[in-house]
Amino acid sequence: MQRPSHINIQDYNYPLPKEKIAQYPLKNRDDSKLLVYNGDISASKFKEIDQLLPNDALLVFNDTKVVQARLIFAKSTGARIEIFCLEPVEPTREIQDAFIQSSGIVWKCLIGNRKKWKQDALEMKFRINGVEHSLFAKRLEDEREYSFIRFSWSPEQLDFATVLEATGKIPLPPYMDRPEEEDDKIRYQTIYAKNEGSVAAPTAGLHFTDGVLKNLEKKDISQYFVTLHVGAGTFKPVSNEKVGEHIMHTEQILIKKELIEAILNKGERKIIAVGTTSIRTLESMYWLGVKILASNGKNTDYKLSQWEAYEIDEKNDPLPTVKDTLNAIITYLDSRGLSELRSETQILIGPGYDYKIIDGMITNFHQPQSTLLLLISAYLGNKWKEIYDFALKNNFRFLSYGDSCLFLK
Repeated sequence: MQRPSHINIQDYNYPLPKEKIAQYPLKNRDDSKLLVYNGDISASKFKEIDQLLPNDALLVFNDTKVVQARLIFAKSTGARIEIFCLEPVEPTREIQDAFIQSSGIVWKCLIGNRKKWKQDALEMKFRINGVEHSLFAKRLEDEREYSFIRFSWSPEQLDFATVLEATGKIPLPPYMDRPEEEDDKIRYQTIYAKNEGSVAAPTAGLHFTDGVLKNLEKKDISQYFVTLHVGAGTFKPVSNEKVGEHIMHTEQILIKKELIEAILNKGERKIIAVGTTSIRTLESMYWLGVKILASNGKNTDYKLSQWEAYEIDEKNDPLPTVKDTLNAIITYLDSRGLSELRSETQILIGPGYDYKIIDGMITNFHQPQSTLLLLISAYLGNKWKEIYDFALKNNFRFLSYGDSCLFLK
């Protein structure tokens, strides 16, 4: 398996007119168009996806929930300082745990108008149930383009999730050339969102409605969930000429034991991942299983770095089977009395990658020169160019609030 580090990112560019980028969602989620590729390219409607998926398939969704991670502070001088919360630092790095913390936490953030903010603490007044409270932000130190911010508030017993809900704004992607609106709080969220922690939506899931999910159940299509908390790095284009020079973002993942067992016992059932985040989680699971096997489960912390899957592949001939790796994970969890695998993944999936877990994918259309476009090209090969050209010529809507794709080999 050859790592895609040699690839020139310009080979994954395409013309994307501004008018093709959806600025608003459709009135009904499942009215989105659906591009289908199963050897041939065709157009359908998302609400009919149950008719296009294999019977008794196993569908895997990402149940992460977008948090209102943008905080706008106004200084006494009139300057506006925007703090974009990226990931927790203290007292915990676990994202889901970070949202239940009380006053006095540190987060790694991006700062808008950073030059206007020296060392003075910022304050924002907010109300909950008609009672006024205060949120304070103190800038501790900077690290390249990032800053470490200590947040405190009164009353101190409020958790951070409640504070963000009262003070924050939904972080719409930078290519949406408009301010956020009240409706975005609902529409930039999947209907099954559960675990708070993302600063961007797993957009492939935005098309699903209760009606679509019920139709899937009628075809015995199972629904399982993983959690990958989407970071701001998902929007970062590959700015270096060669993919190998790009530093991939790290994201926290959570995989329940019951899903691992379902995949282990799937038989001939097809595994369809909903979104690139679910894909990265499922494929990372395999390589984490390889690492657990190699160490006999003796380590206490397993993570996956950017190129590690390719390095493991180079050192192992043959590679462990999927069955062996999943059994290794289950044994590891059982030995520690755990019901879920928590980890971090930095994996970059691109051309040359050999998919281990998934059989197909549901995904949106992705930005030119992005790691997400590299991921789907690893599945489609150069066919992605013909598929995207078809979408552009047939008035498909692109990016987060755009239309959807179903890829089945």
